[in-house]
Amino acid sequence: MEHVIVHTDDNGMPTAVQARGRQWTVGAEPVRWFERVNWWETSRRMPRGHSRVDVEVLQLQVRLGSNSRSALTTMYLQRDGLGGGWRLRAAAAAAA
Repeated sequence: MEHVIVHTDDNGMPTAVQARGRQWTVGAEPVRWFERVNWWETSRRMPRGHSRVDVEVLQLQVRLGSNSRSALTTMYLQRDGLGGGWRLRAAAAAAA
């Protein structure tokens, strides 16, 4: 998963994403949820200092740049547990 930069407003809501050298503007209300991390599939013990077992996920409807007529694309972002940033989990184009 590649790292992305998420820009937020004063309330912490995502407004834009920088990914793959491009700026994407959030065009709809973000959806946020938490998923259980299956740490036992990759390690015999939970990594030291990582008491978290959930990972934060964002589903964003974004459009390229500030063109309000461009098609929306769905991006799934996952919170990076170590640095606190975001990683692009997947992106799928969809008609607006």
